[in-house]
Amino acid sequence: MEAVLEQIELGKKQSILAFEYEADHFDTPWHFHPQHELTYIEESVGTKYIGDYVGFYEPGELVLLRSNLPHCWKNHSDESKQSKSIVVHWNKGIYPKVPELQPMFTMLTTASRGVVFDKEVAASFLPRIKKLTELKNYKLYIELLNLLSDLSDCNYKTLSEAHFIDDLPVEFGSRMSKIHDFIEKRFHEKIYLKELADLVSMSEQSFSRFFSKMMGRPFFTFLNEYRINIASRMLIDTDLTIAQIGYACGYESLPFFHKQFNKFKQSSPLKFRKKYTIK
Repeated sequence: MEAVLEQIELGKKQSILAFEYEADHFDTPWHFHPQHELTYIEESVGTKYIGDYVGFYEPGELVLLRSNLPHCWKNHSDESKQSKSIVVHWNKGIYPKVPELQPMFTMLTTASRGVVFDKEVAASFLPRIKKLTELKNYKLYIELLNLLSDLSDCNYKTLSEAHFIDDLPVEFGSRMSKIHDFIEKRFHEKIYLKELADLVSMSEQSFSRFFSKMMGRPFFTFLNEYRINIASRMLIDTDLTIAQIGYACGYESLPFFHKQFNKFKQSSPLKFRKKYTIK
């Protein structure tokens, strides 16, 4: 797998890049880049990885990421819609650190853990975010400053427990990309630690230490969290029985599935389905 430092075409003549993305999948691997990023999800559902965070995403989500924070969005494999998003990248340091902009810089510092805005906030800012893709030169520079300043006055919450300010070693990112791809394809099967360790050419003990350092919890805790996020989406989007969903997400024991669901969602699968499918 190629190195995961993403090269974004920004240079002396351009410090901001705003564009609309549309394809079958969000196919960028777990990666990082020296630019800040603002992403609005227009279509598709799936799982997002932000630093050590894992959780599902859906349309209407607005996420702000500080530079060098590893991240990626993975579509659910059975999702037939196009993947659409609006993305803004900009270089660090393009705005002066003056007292009047302190709330914006506080928000950008917090974004080293990734921040997601309330859905209502995201919806209200969508026309302005779309407008960025049409602007150039000083108009884009000023409008992005206005937008970020206004966002800093809104409600948002952090995603990753760990924050990433320094560059991620390339070999670490390559390993995590392989691991994420493996989990995406095999989460519904029985997974052995040795398989993952062999995948990234490490001993089981070294792999366990590496994964816990990168993701902030042991591998099997992460795997259960991933499976439960898939299960919660299936409870909302399908008519499959709870038992069928549990088995489809890799659980051979339904009591264990219920236990893990309660652990991560603080709810039983049945109560969760009723909560989110009320018409």
